[in-house]
Parts: sequence; C-alpha cells; structure tokens
Amino acid sequence: QVQLVESGGGVVRPGGSLRLSCAYSGFTLDDYYIGWFRQAPGKGREGVSCLSDSDGRTYYADSVKGRFTISRDNAKNTVYLQMNNLKPEDTAIYYCAADPYLLTTVQAVGVTTSNVDYWGKGTLVTVSS
Repeated sequence: QVQLVESGGGVVRPGGSLRLSCAYSGFTLDDYYIGWFRQAPGKGREGVSCLSDSDGRTYYADSVKGRFTISRDNAKNTVYLQMNNLKPEDTAIYYCAADPYLLTTVQAVGVTTSNVDYWGKGTLVTVSS
C-alpha cells in the first residue's frame, strides 16, 4: 500500500525557514519521481519541485528557485523540502506527490489530483507577520 505522509508545516514570519518532510512507503524511487505541489486559498494546485532519484535531476518552479531545496534520505525513505526566505505568497497547503511522469506534470498548468498517481494529505504553511 502506497503512503505519502507530510510533516513540518506551520506558521512562520516572512524571511523565515521551514523544512517539510515526506515519508513514503509502498514504492521505490526506481520507478517513480517524487516531488511537491502547493495549493493556496482559492487557487489551483501548483508544481513546486521534483526530484529524480536515478540521475539526480531536480526541478524548481521559478517562484521558489534559489529559496527552496529538495533532497532525499533513501535510508529513511523520506524526501525533504527546505524552504528559506519565505514570503507571504508561499502560504499554501503543500502536498507530496509521486508518479512515473511527475517531472513533466510538476511543470504543467492546471494540475488536478487525477493527473498524479499518489498524493499525501498535505501540510499547511502560513507565512505571516
């Protein structure tokens, strides 16, 4: 049974940092890309970052490039999203996702839950002074 469980969300002031974690089980990164999406209030789901375990390729949305870093700990079956210099516009529910084509899907517009094989339940990040 596939599971993706996010943690690490919270409330932070602008300029602050958070590290999100996604503990995954039931599949291996040999067959899936894994990454992060977010959904702000009243907006659609947006691709944030994606990681290819096989060749180390990464993708970042322009809005987070230089501030967010995706990484993994294969021994712990966990993927992380380190978020620095957070801005109010980063406020959203952050979802971990896994799919064989995620490296393409994460760059698409108008992503829905049906476009991706597996989703976590999400963790809320609020950036506010």
